[in-house]
Amino acid sequence: MALSSADMSAMTLTAPAFAGAHYVYFVTSGLAFAAVVLTNFVPKTGSGLARQRGRMMSEIKAGLTYIGNAHTIKMLLIVGLVTTVLAQPFRFLMSFFVVEIYHVGPEFMGLLMAVMGAASLVGALAVASLGRWKRGLLLMVGGFLSAIALMLVAAIPIYFAAMIVMIPLGLGDAARRTLNQALVLELTEDQYRGRVMSVFMLNRGMMPLGVLPTALLIDYLGLQIGIGILGGTMFIFMVYLYITQKPLRRMN
Repeated sequence: MALSSADMSAMTLTAPAFAGAHYVYFVTSGLAFAAVVLTNFVPKTGSGLARQRGRMMSEIKAGLTYIGNAHTIKMLLIVGLVTTVLAQPFRFLMSFFVVEIYHVGPEFMGLLMAVMGAASLVGALAVASLGRWKRGLLLMVGGFLSAIALMLVAAIPIYFAAMIVMIPLGLGDAARRTLNQALVLELTEDQYRGRVMSVFMLNRGMMPLGVLPTALLIDYLGLQIGIGILGGTMFIFMVYLYITQKPLRRMN
C-alpha cells in the first residue's frame, strides 16, 4: 500500500510539469490501455472458499454485518470517509486559491502540486520503511498534519507560505491514506476482504460530498473561511479519535 501510494505521489510530483502539453492526454490514454492489457496476465488465485458464490444481496449483507461487528475495522472505515470528505476538497479548489488569493498564474499552481507530490512521496516511502511500528498513532498524526496544514493555508494568504504548508499537507495525506488502507486490509478476514475493501473504496466516490458543501461555504463565507472550517472540523475529529480510540492509537 505504501509503494502504491508512493507511485501516485510520484505522479503528483511530475505530472504538473507536463500538464500544459496536449499530448499528455494521448500518453494517459495509452497507459490506461496498457494497464487493461497487462491485468489479463495477472494469475488467477484464491481459495475454494473465495470461489463459493451466493446470492448477491445476501453476500453484501454478510459483509456489512461483518463490518458492523468488527469495531476497529468500522472505525478505520469511518476515519477514511471523514478525512477524505474533509481533506480532499482543497485539491479541487487549489486553483481558486492560486488565482483569487495568491494572485499568480497557472504555472504557480503546478509548483504547489509538485511540492505536495514530493512531500507525499517522501511520506509514503517513510511509511514503507517503518513496517509495523505504531501505525495507529502514525495514522492519527497524519490526520493532525493534514488538518493543521489546511488551517494554515486558510489563515496565511501568502503564496510562498503556502509552498511550505504543502509539505506537511503532503506528508499527512500520504501517511493517513496509506496506513488507513493497509490496516483495513490486514485486519479483515480473508473471506470478507473484497467486500470490506469495496466499502473502503466508496470513500473516493464520497469526495463530492465534501466538495459541494465546501463550495456552498465558499460562496457565502469566502475561500479562506471555507477551507479553515474543513481544517478545524478535521482537527476536532482527530482529537476525538485520539481520546476515544485507545486500541487504535496503540496499534502496531
